[in-house]
Amino acid sequence: MTETTYYGTGRRKSSIARVYLTSGKGEIKINGKSFRDYLCRDTLATIVLQPLVAVENEKQYDIDINVKGGGLTGQAGAIRLGISRALLNINKDFRSILKENGFLTRDARKVERKKPGQPGARKNFQFSKR
Repeated sequence: MTETTYYGTGRRKSSIARVYLTSGKGEIKINGKSFRDYLCRDTLATIVLQPLVAVENEKQYDIDINVKGGGLTGQAGAIRLGISRALLNINKDFRSILKENGFLTRDARKVERKKPGQPGARKNFQFSKR
């Protein structure tokens, strides 16, 4: 018997996460490591688990995640969006719960580029009238 795999993609800043959900006992792996070992901080681990807690399915799915780019915070946000989108493929009724908590919204903020003639994106060189 073949097991159904549900897929979701999440992006945040410069991070991209590919999330694969299969029915199981709640094991989460990020790039082959346990998600708590990979993310290091408890706050990031709770960010990843938020969509599962919202729909009350923490221990029903094994999750395999491939994530690249950016830092740990951006990766955690990308994973959260990817898990939310994969949960939508499982059951369309989760949409109202996930939308209400803001887990389906793509955070479009990115680092602003550095402009020529300035030391940074917004910073300017010191101005002197004389």
